[in-house]
Amino acid sequence: MASLAEKRMEDAEDHPIDQITEVEARPEELRLLEALLFASAEPIDQAALAKRMPDGVDVKAALAQLQAEYAPRGVNLVRVANKWTFRTAGDLSWLMTRESTETRRLSRAAIEVLAIIAYHQPVTRAEIEDIRGVITSKGTLDVLLETGWIRPRGRRKTPGRPLTFGTTEAFLSQFSLEALGDLPGLEELKGTGLLDSRLPSGFNVPTPSDDVALREDEDPLDAGDTLELLLAPAAEPEDEPESGSDASPTVPPDGVNDSNNT
Repeated sequence: MASLAEKRMEDAEDHPIDQITEVEARPEELRLLEALLFASAEPIDQAALAKRMPDGVDVKAALAQLQAEYAPRGVNLVRVANKWTFRTAGDLSWLMTRESTETRRLSRAAIEVLAIIAYHQPVTRAEIEDIRGVITSKGTLDVLLETGWIRPRGRRKTPGRPLTFGTTEAFLSQFSLEALGDLPGLEELKGTGLLDSRLPSGFNVPTPSDDVALREDEDPLDAGDTLELLLAPAAEPEDEPESGSDASPTVPPDGVNDSNNT
C-alpha cells in the first residue's frame, strides 16, 4: 500500500505547478483543523482541538486564518457558545428552507360554531351559546378567527355591546361556495344524514344573507377593535371585594348573555 508521501508525489504529477505551490504554501495545521471540524457532529471548543493538534501549533491563530478562508464560501467557520463548527453561509439559508403544509382538523365545537355563524350571521357569542345550549370557549372563536373564515362585523346595540360575527370570502373559497345562499338547505342536510329525519315540528334552517352591510341593530366596530386585541387572552378577574365594602358595577365582557345585563 502506497505511503502518504508516495500518494502526494503521484498527485503532484497529475496537477499543474501553480496548484502544487498553493497546496504546499498552506499550513498543515489548517488541513488538520478542517478534518477535525468536518468530522465532528457537534461544535468543538478550542481546548479540545488543541489536544489533537501537534505541539507548538497556535490553534487560536489557525482558527482565525481558517475562518477568514471560509468567509466568502458557501460554508463558513463560526463560533457558537465558544465552540467552533462549520455552518451554511447565512445568505444561503434560503436554499435549506423547506415549506410544508400542516393540516389541522377543527374540533366538533369549532365546526358547530362555524355552522351557526354561517347560517345565523350576524350573531353574537351569547346567541351562539343559546343555539348550541352550551357555553362557547373563547379559544374556539380564536381558532376560527385565526383561520380567517369568520370576522367580527360590528357590535350589537344591546347592553354590553357584544361583538357580532359573520363569515368571510375565505370561508366561501375554502368550501367552494359562490355565495352563502349555496349552503345546503334543510332537505339537503337531511339527505346527507347531518340532521335527524325526526325533527320537531316547525324546525327550519335559516337562509343566510350575503349582505355585508351592518344591520339596524348593529353598531360599527370601535376604533380600538383590532384582530390582535380580539384574540388576546381575557383579562384576569379582579379579587372579589370583602363583605361590606363598596363595589362598582362591572360591564360584562363581549359575548356574555345579554339577559343578565338589564
